[in-house]
Amino acid sequence: MSTAPAVQSNADSAAAPAIRVRGCRVHNLRNIDIDIPRDQMVVITGPSGSGKSSLAYDTLFAEGQRQYIESLGTYARQFLAQLERPDAESIDGLQPTISIDQRAGTANPRSTVATVTEIYDYLRLLFARVGDAYCYQCNRPISQQHPEQILEALLRLPEGTRLMLLAPLVRGRKGEHAEVFESIRKLGFVRARVNGQVYELDAVPALVRQKKHTIEAVVDRLIVREGIRPRLAESLHSTLHHGEGLAIAMHQPAGSAPEAWSDIVFSTEYACPECGISYEELEPRTFSFNSPYGACPACSGLGHRRAFDDELLAPDASLTLADGAIVPWRVAKAKNGNGRSFTCRASRLKPLTALAEAGNFTLDVPLESLKPKARGILWNGTDTVPGVLSLLEAEYATAKTDADRDALEPFRDDIPCAECHGARLRPEARSVRVGDRTIQQVTSLPVDQSSQFFSALQLTGDKQLIAAAPLREINSRLRFLHHVGLDYLTLDRAADTLSGGELQRVRLATGLGSALVGICYILDEPSIGLHPRDNQRLIAALRDLQQQGNTVLVVEHDEAVMRACDWLVDMGPGAGKHGGTVVAEGPPDAVSANDASITGRYLAGTTQIDLPAERRPVNPKRVLTLEGATCHNLKSVDVSVPLGVLTCVTGVSGSGKSSLFEETLARALARKLNGTGPRPGAHTGLRGVNLIDRFVQIDQTPIGRTPRSTPATYIGVFDEIRKVFAQTREARLRGFTASRFSFNVAEGRCSECQGQGQQRLEMNFLPDLYVECPACRGKRFNRQTLEIKYKDKSIADVLDLDIDEGIVFFENFPVIARMLACLADVGLGYLSLGQSCITLSGGEAQRIKLCAELGRSATGNTLYLLDEPTTGLHFDDVRRLLEVMQRLVTAGNTMIVIEHNLDVIKSADWIIDMGPEGGAGGGQILFAGMPEALAAEPSNNTGKFLAPLLQRP
Repeated sequence: MSTAPAVQSNADSAAAPAIRVRGCRVHNLRNIDIDIPRDQMVVITGPSGSGKSSLAYDTLFAEGQRQYIESLGTYARQFLAQLERPDAESIDGLQPTISIDQRAGTANPRSTVATVTEIYDYLRLLFARVGDAYCYQCNRPISQQHPEQILEALLRLPEGTRLMLLAPLVRGRKGEHAEVFESIRKLGFVRARVNGQVYELDAVPALVRQKKHTIEAVVDRLIVREGIRPRLAESLHSTLHHGEGLAIAMHQPAGSAPEAWSDIVFSTEYACPECGISYEELEPRTFSFNSPYGACPACSGLGHRRAFDDELLAPDASLTLADGAIVPWRVAKAKNGNGRSFTCRASRLKPLTALAEAGNFTLDVPLESLKPKARGILWNGTDTVPGVLSLLEAEYATAKTDADRDALEPFRDDIPCAECHGARLRPEARSVRVGDRTIQQVTSLPVDQSSQFFSALQLTGDKQLIAAAPLREINSRLRFLHHVGLDYLTLDRAADTLSGGELQRVRLATGLGSALVGICYILDEPSIGLHPRDNQRLIAALRDLQQQGNTVLVVEHDEAVMRACDWLVDMGPGAGKHGGTVVAEGPPDAVSANDASITGRYLAGTTQIDLPAERRPVNPKRVLTLEGATCHNLKSVDVSVPLGVLTCVTGVSGSGKSSLFEETLARALARKLNGTGPRPGAHTGLRGVNLIDRFVQIDQTPIGRTPRSTPATYIGVFDEIRKVFAQTREARLRGFTASRFSFNVAEGRCSECQGQGQQRLEMNFLPDLYVECPACRGKRFNRQTLEIKYKDKSIADVLDLDIDEGIVFFENFPVIARMLACLADVGLGYLSLGQSCITLSGGEAQRIKLCAELGRSATGNTLYLLDEPTTGLHFDDVRRLLEVMQRLVTAGNTMIVIEHNLDVIKSADWIIDMGPEGGAGGGQILFAGMPEALAAEPSNNTGKFLAPLLQRP
């Protein structure tokens, strides 16, 4: 391998503690040897596909995890996901590794910023130990309830009520609990309620040890009548004694159905003296929306429920019910001169007529003209007439086929829970306060306001002592979130709504808060989504982690992070088979001085991305205008986007860029152009839609969910390749069509591996082993299909070609060569045609989507919206991406790019800058104009960093 000029002697290098990798051949790594300094901040960079992740994640992290897991017993190892052993001769000096990457990890809708950072664990402990309980009905403080008060409450039950007094003994604990039943028997009781079912002790079923169980002893069974007071008082005393202050009154009103039993919980510790509502003892799980003891019973702790959304059902309020305003109930009429028109399905006219009579309106009135009361009756119905929402829920529940249910699914959305209003917790937990705030009020605060609340929190006596440790942990994590520029996030923000960079920095807060020492932290582009202004805050946080005695290993393309590191490793020189070597390593200055390093040349300034020769003029008559946007933190924003130019949207994290353009403009455009789509953010108007023919949103979501999805299949070039094979003489003789050469079709693919080329073997306590399919030898196709050759290559051989090779191989087929050239133009020539899409990064997926659009027939009036397309891109890759984007705009299309990369910003024709801060301090348009005008704004955060890059030679 070639390296940077030596910066220390070999003797010094040998003496310094280092992670030493020898003979590494993971993926495209070419038998490399490298020494990575320990206890320093190290950055690994290089072009996309050069082997950075192969070295950082698939080698160092995989080996660190393997060493840890192999230290455990074989029983524990079978429950842990294990990575494959890296293909290397030796890896020495590796510390325990922690990976903090961009992946969502889990799509669990319950995860929030507070739970990911563990702040919520300490909040639950704080509220359980020092919280003051209030009645959720009358808002009075909860006080201890005397047994005499409980007795009076029971005696007030209607005469004839059947009553069972239960003493709680086990509350949601795993085990068989044989000793509990034995103790009940010794106490003289003959019945117990187990998991809600009453049994004779001799008939209790065996309990599953691995499941949680609830067990209550049945102390007495009574009927409320005159003269029962002495017996009830004695039984209640016994129940409270055995239940340690808790008693459950299981009662059934006289004359009700046999199953109509319900519970009342009484406690001598927590009870409202006015309402008689009793609370169980406050515990941390009381405040957990992941536990049945804390979760809202209506939504099971999700804060929302899946239901039909009236805005999705009727996106065009100018239509009448008779004209098919309710989309799933409309049918098309014959086409006329104005295009396709609709009418309401005949079978739905009768229930709609009944609703119209109940609401005193007609089916010929546009929905936008209905009064609020009439609109409420239409959707929710009355006591006697079911509303549209109820009718659709019944239709969805009774759908006979998956196709019928799938047809209704686009009109459903997550609706806030009507009981907890998104708080996720049961009423008892929602009414406990610390410092006059409930736990849901605290978590709804942004990080900066949460920090202020806890700093100002005044506790006295024992409460101050008890709260000291939880508050210390909470404040340390809040400080870190502030340091890395995430103070605009609320603690209850769902983790699955965060960007990759935001999630990575949130997870990093946990690592910093744990105060571990001697760890190798591996991070994947933590600067994603971060404005240049906040880079130093991130670097300072990484330095804090390193100075605690850890090695911080960062895969990164950001210039500021590279210059701030102790040791820079440049991989390359190219991508795929052209990469996999260490081109240069050493301090950043040493790499900058190495002419062999393309990264070094960009750092030294000898190579750079040139400014465009001229800016495209803006036509004031060709603009798309969004008015009155108020989604999230937007402050009634009006924005005009010029058409036919490259527009870059900038601003600090949380300033409202995604709220304005992705959640409002993009969704509003989709509804205008397609007639339906997700609900857009609140706005008052959208003008200029008639000036565009098509809208395309390109984000970083995965482009394939199965191993069979490949770049070739996604952009459609594989269809053309299959046609080439189907047109060969041998294929025509055998009667093979193009479908024969698809590994998604049974007739041509290998029947053993179903076209995957490999099989998974479960190895119990060892990592799952993926072995080459013995039938097709990894070729994916059956023998007959593989016998068809074009230029001496089978269809499997063609899929093994990388994209650059494919361009040459299919040079005589202009359509194929053009589509593959698009991929090469955006720097993806190193990918193989048959590479599984599930192995691609978010940046690679976004560029493939862009190429798929390039391959379509262009109308010249398409609006593209891209969200940080430079994610994962090296300086040189950004240059190539910009060339493709400029080509699209030159063809007459419009490009809107949400981006922090200064090279993209300086190349734009128009800039819309948002801010001035994140969260509540943002949500405004600070600037709209050409880059040179922005650079002239002395107080603008983006302009300060942009100005030095606009100096033309």
